[in-house]
Amino acid sequence: MAWNEPGGNGKDPWSGKGGDQGPPDLDEVVKKLQDKFGGIFGGGKPSRGGSSIGGGSGPGSKTIGVIVAIGLIVWLASGIYIVEPAERGVVLRFGAYSETTEPGPHWHIPFPVERRILVNVDQISSFRHKAQMLTRDENIVDVEFTIQSRIQDAADFLFQDRDPNKTLRDATETAVREIIGKSDLDFILTQGRGAIADRIMKGAQGLVDTYKTGLIITSVNMQPAKPPEQVKSAFDDAIKAREDKEKLENQAEAYANEVVPKARGEAARRTADANAYRDRVIAEAEGDVSRFLAILKEYRLEPEVTRERLYLDAIESMLGQSSKVMLDTEGGNSLMYLPLDKLIQGDEKGRAVREQQFSTQESSRSQSGSTPIRNVDRTRGVR
Repeated sequence: MAWNEPGGNGKDPWSGKGGDQGPPDLDEVVKKLQDKFGGIFGGGKPSRGGSSIGGGSGPGSKTIGVIVAIGLIVWLASGIYIVEPAERGVVLRFGAYSETTEPGPHWHIPFPVERRILVNVDQISSFRHKAQMLTRDENIVDVEFTIQSRIQDAADFLFQDRDPNKTLRDATETAVREIIGKSDLDFILTQGRGAIADRIMKGAQGLVDTYKTGLIITSVNMQPAKPPEQVKSAFDDAIKAREDKEKLENQAEAYANEVVPKARGEAARRTADANAYRDRVIAEAEGDVSRFLAILKEYRLEPEVTRERLYLDAIESMLGQSSKVMLDTEGGNSLMYLPLDKLIQGDEKGRAVREQQFSTQESSRSQSGSTPIRNVDRTRGVR
């Protein structure tokens, strides 16, 4: 029969208790839960001896300790970080700047006490600045610059300026207007590009350092400036004329470098030839003087003999090179034999000697310009 019918003893199939039994006591249920879970956290049901059931030495306490230890190790390990060679590490403690770390492994107190920011200090950033500027001579010129920069101080870059890149752009524009305003248009369009770029780099870097942006300008490149369209053709002609002038100057300098050494060498050679000719003439003159003094000494001792000897030597010198034969027919009727072969050889030899003397005289005239009469007499063999 059903459990709620008469004779069913008032028992239901779920509780196993009689129908006259009331609902379970709430305090008793809570107490049972406390006893069950209290052993895990070191508590338990007190025993009669004052001890607790499921005390701190139970298996639940050890598990919690291991979990806490592992969590602490993981939390401490989260503070390990590595700074790459191209980076710098900025450490913040409770939001305030603490230190800047160099490349390598480092450790900081993990969050929420400290945190790190890695900044790349080797990365090059660039931007272009293009504008129309007014020059010192009241001309308008179109200029364009390419500026490259990188981070030098990571802490200043992060905390000293709200927008360092904008500050760099403003500083560059200020420096450009100042330098261009102090330069003439002709200087800007021609040879002044390098000098202007250097001045702008120094001026902009000074302003950037004043605001402590942590940036350093690595290079400033100036593109070719353009004059106003109304006068562009005239400026092109002026630039072409200047280039032609430089070209001609270079050619003249090259010609001078080529001709001057040759002229100096020719002058040195002629000087050496003149010195040699001078020494030779002096030596010949000294030799002639020595011979004359020797003859004079003999002449004073024997005048007649000396004159006769000089005469015979002169005749011998002149007739020795002649191809003619002189005979004394009045001296006798003896038969004369003429050696024709020797006469022919003597004639050729005399001709060669005369040609050699003539060539010597010509070379002397070419070196000295003119030959004195006494030198001509000497070449004739007068002694």
